[in-house]
Amino acid sequence: MSQTDLRMQARDVNVFYGDDHSLRSVSLDVPNRHVTALIGPSGCGKSTFLRCLNRMNDTIEIARVEGSILLEGEDIYGEDIDANLLRQRVGMVFQKPNPFPKSIYDNVAYGPRLHGMARTTEELNHIVEDALRAAGLWEEVHDRLDSEALGLSGGQQQRLCIARAIAVSPEVILMDEPCSALDPIATSIIEELILELARDYAIVIVTHNMQQAQRVAGTTAFFHLGDLVEVQPTDKLFNKPKDQRTKDYVAGSFG
Repeated sequence: MSQTDLRMQARDVNVFYGDDHSLRSVSLDVPNRHVTALIGPSGCGKSTFLRCLNRMNDTIEIARVEGSILLEGEDIYGEDIDANLLRQRVGMVFQKPNPFPKSIYDNVAYGPRLHGMARTTEELNHIVEDALRAAGLWEEVHDRLDSEALGLSGGQQQRLCIARAIAVSPEVILMDEPCSALDPIATSIIEELILELARDYAIVIVTHNMQQAQRVAGTTAFFHLGDLVEVQPTDKLFNKPKDQRTKDYVAGSFG
């Protein structure tokens, strides 16, 4: 894969929480227009690594990140990097849907307003509609944009959060177990959406669900006890893993 196909590159990333060395020398590429899944048992470091990619660990006082993470060749931990602008470029969708207690419209419009992306109400309307369409939600909510977002179903709320992330034109979308709080039907809709979004975005998803990784990811990375054990095309990782720990995990021996 050429350098131009990569959105992000992590090299020798170490994360410490106080004296606890939580993540050890992780190197991973994030390709453009591609889904990369991070799998592994609870506490293995996959969510910690995900949070490094948009500096969410900055919010934890005792956290320290070493190594380099490049976005389009620029070190995101550089002194001149504005973390808020970084999070516009590298959006995050969390485990539980977390819409703002505002209208559906204002949830999606929040980021574009904050970053001055629209000069007129008409431009803002277009951004909101495009984001809701991209998140597969427009047809369900177009006639009630002024309604409270918290009145939506769980699956709709998660798609609204995806629309909110898309609205600021990110380059990368991070998803931390985006379906874990959803029922099977809502999960299926989100998975289809992830595959559609991968036509335009680099996506990194943390999932406990190995079948989900097989359904949506082109590449899968297996983490164990703070180490990145192996990274492979998804079918190879599940069918011909190189490391015994990976074999045991995908066989269900632990996790």
